[in-house]
Amino acid sequence: MSTSTEVTAETVVWLTDEQQQTWRSFRQGVARLLAVLEHELDAKSGLSTHEYEVLVRLSEAPARTLRMAQLADNVAHSRSRLTHTVRRMEESGLVARVPCESDARGVNATMTDKGWETLVAAAPGHVQSVRDHLVDVLTPEQFAALGDAMETVRVHLTGGACHVEAEPDAC
Repeated sequence: MSTSTEVTAETVVWLTDEQQQTWRSFRQGVARLLAVLEHELDAKSGLSTHEYEVLVRLSEAPARTLRMAQLADNVAHSRSRLTHTVRRMEESGLVARVPCESDARGVNATMTDKGWETLVAAAPGHVQSVRDHLVDVLTPEQFAALGDAMETVRVHLTGGACHVEAEPDAC
């Protein structure tokens, strides 16, 4: 939410005790969940969660190919961060970067056969980790509510009231 007045200690609406507890539980839970998932994925497959997500998104795309800009949006990475990740993945033979045929300025990322085989091998273990540490820990209602809440946040940050990339100071 963008305001024209500067937020100060006197003007901010502070979190209630209950809101503060909820925020802290969310923050700590997400940090610990992501750390465990990252550790288990790396230990089982040698992939980072960022590399895994790139492979997943490419596997779902036609011809296992996406423009780098679209891939960055899909995995919620900055273009710079994605470029570094894809460069490492290209060095490992998991993806290839090729010029976009329809736009000479664009670059596509394409999953290689090795990338596909790596994803197929990594997916069962990663899905089990997600199930063990999130899906099966929550009730179906809690899991659905979590998804609904995070979709609302995603829309707010990517195209709703606050578009972070276009207006980073708007939130």
